[in-house]
Amino acid sequence: MQDNYEEIKSNNAELFAISSENVSITKETTENEGLTYPVLADTYKDAINAYNVLDQTNETIARPAAYIIAQDGSVAWKSLDSFSNRVPTATILTELGKL
Repeated sequence: MQDNYEEIKSNNAELFAISSENVSITKETTENEGLTYPVLADTYKDAINAYNVLDQTNETIARPAAYIIAQDGSVAWKSLDSFSNRVPTATILTELGKL
């Protein structure tokens, strides 16, 4: 996602990630990975549970997922992925182009 962040932004969209880790670990990961998009810490898993992405095999983490939220706040598109098969960024960009 980092490699395509500028292209996502050029589509008048914003990218952010949500981590189940605490703030300090999330910040460390963001810095170590060189991420320039926002990564939010969801220690209590409020957003993770709200979007139903809690990993059923390991309830301490979220499963990979991608959501496109329209300007009116509705979910315009989503992909709930497995750890071994994440949605390609090209697919997300295609879906953004449909809005």
